[in-house]
Amino acid sequence: MFRFSKTLDPITLFHSPSLASSTRALNILKQASSTAGETATEDQASDHSRHAKQQRGEFELEVTTSPPTTDQLRSILDYISPLSGVGGQGEKATYGVAELVKGARDAEDALKKFKEDNESFTRPVTVDWVNGRAVIGDGESEILRMVRQLPTY
Repeated sequence: MFRFSKTLDPITLFHSPSLASSTRALNILKQASSTAGETATEDQASDHSRHAKQQRGEFELEVTTSPPTTDQLRSILDYISPLSGVGGQGEKATYGVAELVKGARDAEDALKKFKEDNESFTRPVTVDWVNGRAVIGDGESEILRMVRQLPTY
């Protein structure tokens, strides 16, 4: 019988190999990806059903040194908005925009500055496209929280 395999959720790292923070983010993501692919071994008799439901499982790690497209940047800006509940809350959201695109005052200004010079885009940025989440920088706990948890509705 033929079965379609489930596609893995893509998580993208906008990476700069010359930055230590970006290399750290990449290592965190690689470790999380390999951990997500492992199955229970020693403790297989235990009930993992509750724990498994709270975990994403495997994901597809995409690493790019290219800047995002304008449409991708729009999505990332939405993901760090205070309404998304991820990447920024209230005042932190404006800080997140300025952190994402150097010197930007708000999302509109970020898009303008990015179109003028896409090197104004800060790296590393980790993006979970399916669940609408983004993490700016190499914060291990934030990255792991994003890649391990399923969305809460």
